[in-house]
Amino acid sequence: MVKPISKIAAAIAPSATLAISAKAKQMKASGIDVVNFGVGEPDFNTPENVKQAGIRAIEENKTKYTPAAGIIELRKAVCKRMKEDLGLDYEPNQVVVASGAKHSVYLAIMVCCDPGDEVVVAAPYWLSYAEMIRMAGAVPVEVHAQASANFKITAEQLEAAITDKTKMFMLNSPSNPTGMVYTREELEALAAVCEKHGIYVLADDIYCNLVYDGIEYTSIASVSPAMKEQCIVVNGVSKSYSMTGWRVGYTLSNETVAKAMSSYASHSTGAPATMAQWAAVESLEGEQDSVELMRQQFEQRRNHLVERMNKIEGVSCIKPQGAFYVMMDISGFIGKTMYGRVIESDLDFADLFLEKALVATVPCAAFAAPNYLRWSYATSMENIDKGLDRLEKFIAEA
Repeated sequence: MVKPISKIAAAIAPSATLAISAKAKQMKASGIDVVNFGVGEPDFNTPENVKQAGIRAIEENKTKYTPAAGIIELRKAVCKRMKEDLGLDYEPNQVVVASGAKHSVYLAIMVCCDPGDEVVVAAPYWLSYAEMIRMAGAVPVEVHAQASANFKITAEQLEAAITDKTKMFMLNSPSNPTGMVYTREELEALAAVCEKHGIYVLADDIYCNLVYDGIEYTSIASVSPAMKEQCIVVNGVSKSYSMTGWRVGYTLSNETVAKAMSSYASHSTGAPATMAQWAAVESLEGEQDSVELMRQQFEQRRNHLVERMNKIEGVSCIKPQGAFYVMMDISGFIGKTMYGRVIESDLDFADLFLEKALVATVPCAAFAAPNYLRWSYATSMENIDKGLDRLEKFIAEA
């Protein structure tokens, strides 16, 4: 008999949302008019200048291996863009390019955490965080932000969660799934706690260019020199430049962490596809008008979705400040019977909503936010209205 797989691998939970997603795709493939609000990627095309840069790289035979940390041209472009966008000063040897921001998060955890270490995560959080922590043999410690606090944790909550085993604090602002953005003052308070205890901070800034209402975005790495030294900033080209499939993310950190991440990548995946790296150079160094145009479109969609959703009886949402997600509160339906079925969880509601109304959403229990559904407004205004029309009818006829 073959021996079992590793205990760590066996403990990794499959996505709790996979069943809903698979069902929606199957229905759509069968010709059923499903409206999908589950997609976590911009619905805009990759900018033309970026696509042409990728094509040009192939034509110029830029298709060979690159350094594990990425081509120097891209690392320099990252430094320049982070200086202009976030006011962060880094050198190219502090940048490590990886196969998407998700891979960057994974590398940072693997490099910084030993088995048994604790990683404090601000919840609600993107569902892969906890599993990646477990993949390192570390232990996720959830600190729950309340809706009454606009889904943002406090420095006092963070302090209470830290033990002598704590190695890292993970923060995503703007957040997936809440869309909330931490202010500079809030970040300074959180940073003070992390500096006191000398723990790493993983700052997932992937949505930093998608903020609304005139908010000035702040990265926690910028609040003090000590915080910058302890911080691993994660970013990439996927959200800001609609380049999700190009798989180019990157981190900025102190030299020791960056060197270790580069070594880890060199013995596992290597760097992302060479032509994708050259396309990423163009995205960061080329014209930035497309970023602002996309941001404006998302802001308009957010305004419309939130206004309409909050007029529908039985559901509500807090207006997000960034990213492209809305969390819809469906707690009023828990325990009730709809269409002959008792709603015991957000997964039950999402499954029934898909089955009866042909609308696909993401149940948020896997995001540590039970009784909420995540709607992505990375879709057309027409689809937003169609989905909300169906929601109204779904609730009214239950």
